[in-house]
Amino acid sequence: MTSGVAGAGTWTDHRADRSWTQNAIRLIEADATRSADTHLLRFPLPAWSQASGGVDLYLKDESTHITGSLKHRLARSLFLYALCNGWIRPGAPVVEASSGSTAVSEAYFAALIGVPFVAVMPRTTSPSKIALIERQGGQCHFVDAASEVYTAAADLAHRTGGHFIDQFTMAERATDWRGNNNIAESIFGQLADERHPVPTWIVVGAGTGGTSATIGRYIRYRRHPTWLAVVDPENSVFAPAYATGDPTVSSPVGSRIEGIGRPRVEPSFVSQVIDAMITVPDAASVATARLVSEVLGRRVGGSTGTNMWGVFGLVAQMVAAGRAGSVVTLLCDAGDRYADTYFDDSWVAAQGLSLDRPRQILDGFWRDGSWPAP
Repeated sequence: MTSGVAGAGTWTDHRADRSWTQNAIRLIEADATRSADTHLLRFPLPAWSQASGGVDLYLKDESTHITGSLKHRLARSLFLYALCNGWIRPGAPVVEASSGSTAVSEAYFAALIGVPFVAVMPRTTSPSKIALIERQGGQCHFVDAASEVYTAAADLAHRTGGHFIDQFTMAERATDWRGNNNIAESIFGQLADERHPVPTWIVVGAGTGGTSATIGRYIRYRRHPTWLAVVDPENSVFAPAYATGDPTVSSPVGSRIEGIGRPRVEPSFVSQVIDAMITVPDAASVATARLVSEVLGRRVGGSTGTNMWGVFGLVAQMVAAGRAGSVVTLLCDAGDRYADTYFDDSWVAAQGLSLDRPRQILDGFWRDGSWPAP
């Protein structure tokens, strides 16, 4: 509402929008209150791991979120951040450049507060991914090449009067890294009564970089002696950028491990809070996801396999050095989403991957804790 008064200037009034925003935030906060925290699972390592005081391994099970993945936390934070900044408005669409778990979770929150959601993705996106987004009430907008998704999403938001929520830019700033029940605070709280309550290592992958930024900042803020390792799959530029200090490196090929790895260094990737980076071959990610699935009795996704490959190497180092402690990583999502990829032998063969060598390494680790030197 705008009213003019002679000699007094004009007054533009947006208080009605404020009321809608407050209710949208209430809906998201109420949803969070109804949701229990995710479990921290004790992963059973072989008996040799208990020498010299023992090494304990834990998986933060993010697959139990209502939208099935770690990205549920990110989507909630992105929506709250955008709402509190006044960027999401009633009836205007929220647009994202994603064909994966982030889009699934964002579609859920858009439906919760009653705004349209559009995920911009390559035309080659699999029908199963499209179905997951549409099941949460989202729409899919297709482009010919993966490199076009960012520009297309920004353009679509502009043309429709919507908001490009932009996970890759906003992830590291949208989450309260000091606490407020973020994933880092949750991990340390759940470890409080364990025999090694302050982990030696926390291991995560990087997609946007938001999770590693949150955990790395929290570790420093709370002055914990914990180290943060980030695992990086094939064709991702995060590890080369970390090693060289060059944020402009790029790759013409995308990552095969969904949810992690990027062909460019994303704005939310904060390399300075990372203590070590570990590159993981895609065959190793797949083989480890299958091993972890066998041990747990349920399938885990490929990014969990990447995490656990890095974890096993660190556990082997700790045991060899006679260092007791705990290691924590994330179970990012369930493996049922990947029945036709990581758990399909024909898909693995079509990708030119051989699981023989990683299986040999995993067998040696499981047998006696051995691990090849970097």
